[in-house]
Amino acid sequence: MSPTHTEVTVPADLDPCGLPEHPDCGIRDVLDRVGDKWSVLVIVELARGPRRFRELQRGIHGISQRMLTLTLRRLERDGLLTRTVYPTVPAQVDYRLTPTGATLTHLVEALATWSLTHRETIAESRLAYDTQHPGHDIH
Repeated sequence: MSPTHTEVTVPADLDPCGLPEHPDCGIRDVLDRVGDKWSVLVIVELARGPRRFRELQRGIHGISQRMLTLTLRRLERDGLLTRTVYPTVPAQVDYRLTPTGATLTHLVEALATWSLTHRETIAESRLAYDTQHPGHDIH
């Protein structure tokens, strides 16, 4: 550990599982999904109601068709959204949050609001850091 870093120990009563032999208790796996930027943006879009694939793609700037497909499959696998195929020609498909997925909306929307509120401050901090530490490529 470098001299500028401080070691932090987490008291046992704050450990999410209380099991030192399994310190993340599977939390990391769930956070990897719901903390992924594309998952967050899909959840924000679906919080407004059911959407078709193209509606989602138009609503999420910068997401590729492949990444949207992968993100939707992962969220469906995790039980956070449902995919409904309607028997029409051509087939219509919509995506909607499950009751479990819907419980995330207030958290994800709060994170999105926080991000919008603080984006300028963060951009300024990054610029100041990059100016003070040239050559530290951490992007």
